[in-house]
Amino acid sequence: MAYNLQTLITILQQILNPEQEHWVLHDHSKPQLKSLLEKAASLKQILENSSAPTLESLETQIRDAAHKAEDLIESHMVDRMLSHKGMRFTFVTPDLQEVTQELDSAMEKVVEEKSMSSGSSSSSGAEFLPADPTSKNVVVGVDKDLLQLKDRVTGMQSQQLEIIPIVGMGGIGKTTLARKLYNDPLIVSHFDVCAWTTISQDYNVRAILSGLLRRPNEKLSNELIKCEENELIEMLHKRLFSRRYIIVLDDIWSTECWDDIKWCFPDNNNGSRIVLTTRELDVVRCVGTAGWQHEVQLLEESEGWNLLQQIVFGEEDCPYALEEISRKIARDCGGLPLAINVIGGVLSKAERSRDVWEHIAKDVRATIAETDDHGFSNVLSLSYNHLPNNLKPCFLYMGAFPEDYEMKASRLIWLLVAEGFLKSNEDKSLEEEAEDSLSALVERNLLLVTRKKSNGKAKSYGMHDLLREVCIWKAGEEKFLVHVKNGSEVGLDKLRRVSVDTSCGMKEVDVYASVVRSFICAAPNPKLCEEPSLLFSKLRLVRVLDVYEMEFPEFPREIYQLVNLRYLAVSCKSGGIPKGISTLSYLQTLIAQVDLGTFVPSEIWEMSELRHLKLVRNIICIKEGNFMIKFVRKKLQRLSNYVWVTGPLLIRSGFFESIPNMKKLGLYFPELPSTTEIVDLSHLHKLQTLRCFSLLINEDTGCRFLLQKLRFPSSLGKLELYNCVIFGRFMTSLCALPNLEVLKIWRCVFDEGEEWEAAEGDEFMSLQFLQFEELKLVRWRADETNFPRLRELRIVCCPSLEEIPSGIGEIPTLQLIVLYGSCNPSVVASAKQIQELQQSEFDNYDLKLQILYDD
Repeated sequence: MAYNLQTLITILQQILNPEQEHWVLHDHSKPQLKSLLEKAASLKQILENSSAPTLESLETQIRDAAHKAEDLIESHMVDRMLSHKGMRFTFVTPDLQEVTQELDSAMEKVVEEKSMSSGSSSSSGAEFLPADPTSKNVVVGVDKDLLQLKDRVTGMQSQQLEIIPIVGMGGIGKTTLARKLYNDPLIVSHFDVCAWTTISQDYNVRAILSGLLRRPNEKLSNELIKCEENELIEMLHKRLFSRRYIIVLDDIWSTECWDDIKWCFPDNNNGSRIVLTTRELDVVRCVGTAGWQHEVQLLEESEGWNLLQQIVFGEEDCPYALEEISRKIARDCGGLPLAINVIGGVLSKAERSRDVWEHIAKDVRATIAETDDHGFSNVLSLSYNHLPNNLKPCFLYMGAFPEDYEMKASRLIWLLVAEGFLKSNEDKSLEEEAEDSLSALVERNLLLVTRKKSNGKAKSYGMHDLLREVCIWKAGEEKFLVHVKNGSEVGLDKLRRVSVDTSCGMKEVDVYASVVRSFICAAPNPKLCEEPSLLFSKLRLVRVLDVYEMEFPEFPREIYQLVNLRYLAVSCKSGGIPKGISTLSYLQTLIAQVDLGTFVPSEIWEMSELRHLKLVRNIICIKEGNFMIKFVRKKLQRLSNYVWVTGPLLIRSGFFESIPNMKKLGLYFPELPSTTEIVDLSHLHKLQTLRCFSLLINEDTGCRFLLQKLRFPSSLGKLELYNCVIFGRFMTSLCALPNLEVLKIWRCVFDEGEEWEAAEGDEFMSLQFLQFEELKLVRWRADETNFPRLRELRIVCCPSLEEIPSGIGEIPTLQLIVLYGSCNPSVVASAKQIQELQQSEFDNYDLKLQILYDD
């Protein structure tokens, strides 16, 4: 569990950072802290580069030592910050001798174990299973998949050796599908040589080669046992040379494994095929399949029930009295064939009575987990065990959220950054590291993208219910996190992270709250919390406090005593953010729901660690008067609200110059600013998303000022315009933005009246997503030359628009046209005509049309 050391390393790096603004270190403090940092970093590196299984016995010692060091250091920091006023504090190193000795001891043992492990001979532990022609596994819902794969395997469009990956999460039926394909009579007759081997995580090349060379249902011959690895390679290559062959590599985990064995398979240019099954998209990219792969999907609800019926009843029909309850049981398996097979085995042995089946149905996942000595969980756990150390805490963190919870990507990223799991990288921000980690979990089929943004990136994540059970089980086993639900008892000592639902109070976690670093309430039904002091008094070392689902009468001032906070999400029934927020000097993320129009205390702009500020359903009001920006805030990246631009004084205050690394920004113009002031954002070289909101909707010449006086950076990728007046020269200027991919226009007025005609030569060179919403636009004139890379066009509640220009249908990249809300029948007709023309004239069936509401 090297990730436990990373949080300690993050804390030490923050204190020792020469640019940090909070701590003055005594001369004797710095060497002790540096020594501890070096030991923790070295130990972490050794653990990450070692695969010795015996190191697992040291994990508890390492975790406890790291936690003890964190407790000593952060307790001292909190005491100093609460007992002294100001923004700088003297750091006197607490007694770290004991934890340093414990890390030294762990280091010695790790080096010793690693040495012993490398000196001993290793065996694969892999199980190699040649094809079994008599296999009769019950399968449902694979007919379509099987036809596609058979066509791909036997189709002679390409004579070259082709690799065919079958990809999906653990237990989804990849091996079953591959087995069905391998044993199909058409496949058997089509190929001269058929060979199958199953590969484990700790693979052994020699064992793989022997498995492919042995005959089905035979033990390894003495001849193969005696052969060296290079001899086996030669034998396999010779057996396959000049013959048409199909090889199945089942359950391949790593790109290294493929690199080690790919030389054995000759390209005879005769239609030979290699089928591999894997949970890892990384492997698919490595094998070079020109982007083609077969992704196995979860079963539909009806398919899941059919599979359960066949397993339990065979050729018989399900009794009517058990049909409803059996459908529920199948549904609770979430379409995962392995889960259905396990629960089917339980039901086939159980009494066929409604009472017995209802008892099983009360908690299907618990029944599955308890079956076969955790055999089911072990299958899914393989994916977790194979994760790199840096990804394990990101996976375990998903156990903090309720079943079927849709987790917003930005919130999850900010939480991971605040936790300190991520290693800083000069080339990437911590947020980019978090995003990459989540993408890696998606590629390993451990995380689902439930919604996407208009630019195609993940907007929210989810997790299969049964994977979540494994996640919670592992999180508890490693003392990483506990989820307290409905007043359940907490049985873990020294809790570091606690997740609760809104029915829980603090009494369940009171005993160990003093060391809790994360307290998360993620239930979907907010409850009014009347006594915040009881909630926060015990959480003195907390870093992450997400109580957005617990609504408070007003902003709880008790939070200002939690000076170790990195992340705060809170919801208030009334009022704003009171003065004193700057006492949370380590705060990185602030998410708050407060009264509309309340002013943000000016001190918030002096918080050096602040990275993300989001006031839900609010506009950030900055009082002008004598307010001047005193500091450049290099870490501030997102203001997920509109900043109220109240006049030239805000512009002259240097506000926009003080946020050079801003990635997301909103501007709200309630009135006309001075005609001499330019809102120059061109220096914000990292700005990706900009939203402009104005009340200037009258069609007079003054309204054009807003967009005329804006200067954009070339980095801008997404622009949203609300209630603005748009003129032709402005749209032409947008064409010069090389990275603009998303443009949304809502309730805006076109300067040309009810018409927008794209000027000749106007080319939105990178635009992929275009949305019109609630416009009075009547005529739109454009063609494929104006939007050469457009992927999606959305028209929402634009009843006056007469038609979509026919030239839009000529855009080669266009994939989707969406019409939503009240639309003119002529617009619907033009969209249908574009689709029909593309199908009839150009055989283009990729262009989809969605009419979500058609008057």
